[in-house]
Amino acid sequence: MSDGPEKMAHKLGVLGKYSYAWLTLAFFLISFALHWYFGWEAFVEEAREHGQTPEAASYLTQMSRDTFENWQSEFLQLLWQVVGLAYFLYIGSPSSKENDDRLEAKVDELLKLQAGKDEGQKLIDKLDDFYLRDGGHAGRFDHKS
Repeated sequence: MSDGPEKMAHKLGVLGKYSYAWLTLAFFLISFALHWYFGWEAFVEEAREHGQTPEAASYLTQMSRDTFENWQSEFLQLLWQVVGLAYFLYIGSPSSKENDDRLEAKVDELLKLQAGKDEGQKLIDKLDDFYLRDGGHAGRFDHKS
């Protein structure tokens, strides 16, 4: 098997493994800086229209209020939806669990039946290593009524 995207990202370390997070952080910081810059420009223009001198303290209060209002209505809501759902899927919450573990366990057993127990396990280990699967499969979930 050649190096797949997972192996290539793993070789790049923290930058490769978390490249989506780094890109998101860069977009966030750039947009945050531009928001505050253009906010300052608008604040200065508005102060000039009223014959006043722009004051940094008034600007900081106004921009902080506007920024946190945006974060409350948009960012925190989206953050909870994305991060919260991803977290519960990661820990294997029964309400968000997909059937991938069950399917994977069946395929593993078929590999062992077809190739023999030892050869099948070697192939499973090779695939798990290639796809950076740590810790094997999720534990069995027993429904209790």
